Formats: sequence, C-alpha cells, structure tokens
Amino acid sequence: MTVYVDDMHLTDLGRYGRMRMCHMLADTTDELVEMARRIGVNPKWIQKAGTEREHFDIATSKRALAVATGAIEITMKQAAAMCAHRREFGLLGEPNAAMSWFLCRVEARALDRVEK
Repeated sequence: MTVYVDDMHLTDLGRYGRMRMCHMLADTTDELVEMARRIGVNPKWIQKAGTEREHFDIATSKRALAVATGAIEITMKQAAAMCAHRREFGLLGEPNAAMSWFLCRVEARALDRVEK
C-alpha cells in the first residue's frame, strides 16, 4: 500500500480554524480508504471521490498516525504534480518522477506559447 501525506499543514492553506490540515492521497481508492480506516478517519469524508484529485483532508495528529503506519511524506508541489500525472496516465507515479514530468510539461507548454 502506497499512501502519501503532503506538507500543507506548514502553510497558511493548511489552517482550518485552530487545526492544521494536510492531504492524504494514494494510487487507488481502496488503498486510500484502508489507510483512512487504520488511522480512524471516516471513509465518508473522502474528497473529490473518483477523480484524479481524490484525497482526504486530515489533521496533523492523523498525519502522524499515517506516517507511523507507512505513509510517505511529500510536498504540496509533489502532490499537485502527482495528481496531474494521474489525470494524464491513471496513476499518481513516484513523487520525484511525477514532479520531473510535471516540470517538463510546464516547460514544453511555455515553449509552445513562445513559438506561436
């Protein structure tokens, strides 16, 4: 099971009142829901179900449990690149590989705009 948790809790975007939140995502819905159950997150709280952006918003206390249970820590930028990779290819991909792919994609699009 490969589940990822991002570092949104370190930014202002990660504030929800007094709580600090982050995203938890995985290659498959089954993996994501299984981790949610393991750390005590209600599966009905899934966000963007069935889309490339499917995830849970979890508090830092649940993030710590997820990491202790085997989740891999990633950055918000990696999470965004991985979701874009899933939209294109159907899988999140490995964090650094998805980030490299995403940066190449952005660069290629910028070059296309310059050439037009």
